[in-house]
Amino acid sequence: MPKTLLTHVAGVRLPDSTLAQQATELLLDHGTEFLYNHSLRVFVYGVLNGERAKVRFDPELLYVSAVFHDLGLTKHYCSKHKRFEVDGADAARSFLQSHGIPAHDAQVVWDAIALHTTIGVAEWKEPEVALLYSGVGLDVMGDGYEHLSAEQRQEVLAAFPRTGFKDNILQTFFGGFAHKPETTFGNIKADVAERFIPGYKSPNFCDLVLNSPWSE
Repeated sequence: MPKTLLTHVAGVRLPDSTLAQQATELLLDHGTEFLYNHSLRVFVYGVLNGERAKVRFDPELLYVSAVFHDLGLTKHYCSKHKRFEVDGADAARSFLQSHGIPAHDAQVVWDAIALHTTIGVAEWKEPEVALLYSGVGLDVMGDGYEHLSAEQRQEVLAAFPRTGFKDNILQTFFGGFAHKPETTFGNIKADVAERFIPGYKSPNFCDLVLNSPWSE
């Protein structure tokens, strides 16, 4: 799958540092064209959201976060027992550490990826964490769709097509954790497991409390 030669999309500059290029190569090597397009859209949307909100953020850290955010769904990075978000976050942190990136910056990227499906938390953390979350929400569920101009939508989709996104993203999610649906407990991805596994029901928190070994 060829890497895009674009330098700007919808007015957003795509990072071209060695760090960004090598992160992109990992996505191209271990992901799919579908995940590549999704991840680059997420970055562009995150930047546009940040510019609209007039917040300061590190575009390179946001880019690495976007590139790695779903790599935990791939065979190369998928573990047997961790949430896919944590698998991707671990991979990103190892990648950044190998390039001598400061621990604080690597932790910001780890948090951004690990929390990108955690509603009600990510948007209150560091800008890069919040913007990855908002970019994912815009691409997956259309959160903030109305803030994009028709021209911005057209340019982003021309560069990074959606290609049957609604059905494909659900199948992609499920394919990444079908072997470990229990890791989705307490997260919106439990809905995906319940949709695709006949008879599967995510654990209920109230039941866990009431059935604990404590007498009362």
